Amino acid sequence: MGATDPLDRQIRAFAQYLADERRSSPRTVETYVRDLRSFADYVREQELPADASKLDIVALRGFLSSLFRSNQASTMKKKVSAIRSFFTFLLKRHLIDHNPASALRSPKIGKSLPRFLSVEQAFRVVDSPPKEPKRAKPLRARDRALLETLYGTGVRVGELAAMNLDHCDFGESSVRVLGKGGKERMVPFGKSAVDALQSYLPERLGLLAKAKRGDADALWLSQGGRRLSVRQVQNIVQRYGTLGAGRGDLHPHAMRHTCATHLLDAGADLRSIQELLGHSSLSTTQRYTHVSVDRLMEVYDRAHPLARGKSGAS
Repeated sequence: MGATDPLDRQIRAFAQYLADERRSSPRTVETYVRDLRSFADYVREQELPADASKLDIVALRGFLSSLFRSNQASTMKKKVSAIRSFFTFLLKRHLIDHNPASALRSPKIGKSLPRFLSVEQAFRVVDSPPKEPKRAKPLRARDRALLETLYGTGVRVGELAAMNLDHCDFGESSVRVLGKGGKERMVPFGKSAVDALQSYLPERLGLLAKAKRGDADALWLSQGGRRLSVRQVQNIVQRYGTLGAGRGDLHPHAMRHTCATHLLDAGADLRSIQELLGHSSLSTTQRYTHVSVDRLMEVYDRAHPLARGKSGAS
């Protein structure tokens, strides 16, 4: 019966529409059809009418609910999209007289934070440039200062690459950062970053002197005396992520995340971290609290007698 029921024919008509009129790729058609056939199987298992014109929002939500526990939000969003597109097609072709899928809402996909480094790992990463034998001395000095600044300030990679020499105030141990929307903020950095920067500055002059067309304003210079690009900064972080922490996937944003997490763990308040990172909304900064709570629960589960049960208590 399944091969000849109305729902099966409606799905095949939709697949034909995607391929012939929408010019969708075979992979896209296959994905949509797979999700819709899964829906059709659910309809038959529940002994519901195998005809889209006789199905309501309850049937659609029942199907999605049956998948909720075993699928991530991103997968569920694709399935909702397939169903909504299917019913929209049927309505436009006058194959149904109402569209129950119009009431469906896609699940929100939360933004995940990148994996951060432990304090020990962060120190190993920023301390690793002097141990890199394949780098010339000026580049090792630059890389050390760059990593210290990235971890010490929590700036975005684009903000770091855009830094000029005159943005640094060594007397105040701070740097002027041009953030999103052209907003400026002053960001403090610690003694380790100051020391690393002051060791790098003479080497920077050497890089600039050897360059035919150097960038005299840029703080971070390439071997050719030009401003480092965002991509070059990413490559530097990845290099020392591998060398210092065995993290070949380390990205500048993970260093920013690490800075914020370590500040929060050390007792810094959210408003201060928000100002440091240049977040326009406190809700963005509050995502870091979930990380700290998760870590607290892990420590509790490992260490607290009540978490382990009372059998070991004296």
